[in-house]
This record gives sequence, C-alpha cells and structure tokens, in this order.
Amino acid sequence: MILSGKEIKSRLGGEILIDPFDEKRLNPNSYNLRLSEEMLIYNDAVLDMKKPNPTRSLTIPESGLTLQPGKLYLGRTIEYTKTDKYVPMLEGRSSIGRLGIFVHVTAGFGDVGFSGYWTLEIFCVQPVIIYAGVEICQIYYHSIEGDYETYTKGKYQNNTGIQPSMLYKDFL
Repeated sequence: MILSGKEIKSRLGGEILIDPFDEKRLNPNSYNLRLSEEMLIYNDAVLDMKKPNPTRSLTIPESGLTLQPGKLYLGRTIEYTKTDKYVPMLEGRSSIGRLGIFVHVTAGFGDVGFSGYWTLEIFCVQPVIIYAGVEICQIYYHSIEGDYETYTKGKYQNNTGIQPSMLYKDFL
C-alpha cells in the first residue's frame, strides 16, 4: 500500500522525516524533492567497478547547466529524508521525464530505515538545461509487511552529500 499525501504529512516527525518540508510540494500520494546545486561527474571514460572511480564536482550556475547525452551526472536532493516503518521509493516527475531527463538509472528503491540525501543518477536523451532548486523527483512510501530488520548501516546510510558508486567495497 502507498501512503497518501495526507498520511505522509501526518507521519512527519515520527516515522517520516523530510527536511526541509514545504506543504506546497506535497502531492496526493508523494512529495516533490528538489535538485541541489552540486553535481558530480566521473573523470574517466571507462569506469571500473572493482575500484573507486574519481569524480569532479560541478556547481549548477544560476543561468543553468546544459546536460549532455551519453554522460552520467550524479546529483542529490536538497531534502534530507529518514524513514522508519515504510519503504521509501523515488521516481522522476512526469514533467522532467517529458524533457527526456532520467532521474535515476536503477536506484529508486530505498530500504526501510534509510537516512540521508538521495543521490540521483541523471542522464538525458538530448541536451537540456537544468536548474538548481527544481522539483526534479518525488518520494513516496510503501508499507512493509512481515518482520523486518531496519537498515541502520551500509555504504550509503547517513550520507551528507552525493555518493558515487561504492560497489568496489563489495569486492574487498
């Protein structure tokens, strides 16, 4: 079952934290999250999953940043979220998708107990100008059934910024 917008709001400060929260971004069954001004791109054309891949930071200027096809951009949400007793899910907004922007490659699924900023794996079909602060994606919450262990530690838990892939740690 997916929580309604009213239910998301009623659980704020308890099982759900969205910081900062603005009621204007609350939808019938989700909440819109915004794009931070910071982005990362990988330095190398070929990435190796068995090692850390170096990145460089970009700042989206007020005039916007033109995304180029064939390049992966890592962004993050302005909002910090924390969830207990629900599974957080992330999807791009339809208005963003209709510009040919993909907000996440495959990582739109959070674990019950996830706490942090959401790293966005952004790419586009054709060149498109993006702006910091745009409502780029939406978070929604599924109930979870059965006994579960809360996600409390992991490669990306309690992050403070954009997280490039840490898959290499699985090979150690």
